[in-house]
Amino acid sequence: MIAAVLLGFVLGSIPFGLLLTRAAGLGDIRKTGSGNIGATNVLRTGRKDIAAATLLLDGGKGAVAVLIAAAWAGQPGALLAGVAAVLGHCFSPWVGFKGGKGVATGAGTLLAWSWPAGLLCLAIWIAAAFGSKRSSVGALAALTAAPVLLWLLTDRTTALAGLVVSAVCIARHHANIARLLAGTEPRIGQKR
Repeated sequence: MIAAVLLGFVLGSIPFGLLLTRAAGLGDIRKTGSGNIGATNVLRTGRKDIAAATLLLDGGKGAVAVLIAAAWAGQPGALLAGVAAVLGHCFSPWVGFKGGKGVATGAGTLLAWSWPAGLLCLAIWIAAAFGSKRSSVGALAALTAAPVLLWLLTDRTTALAGLVVSAVCIARHHANIARLLAGTEPRIGQKR
């Protein structure tokens, strides 16, 4: 179980948004827009390809951590690795423990835990994000739905792990929630 947690945290901590934007000559993503290392902020650079790659890699590291841990430690290891991957992304030691908000990594984790629940959450994110034109609205809607869907489609233990992931990610959206309430949250692709 310790190995599963370490694997999840280490994989989750890889700051793909920072690495990809630097490799593309875009500088330090932490000095752009919200300062976040995730795909939504990478999109503010105008490079949709780099934002898409960040989204896929951030999601992939959560899924890979879960699948590897599941192979040798079963469901308990898979759940711990998924939670640890999200924590690693949100509190990455490579960027001074100021990582991303965990949405893409959480989505990858969720898909690996239960692909039906994961696909339903992605559908909720798409509908809410594009309906509101705000990524944070989609993320918050999907994060709220995730534990409920896991409860309905899997088991209580997986739903509890999903609740932890959702709580961490929603807490990381505190500034977005404040801006949504104030009516100042930027639209998808809008520079700050």
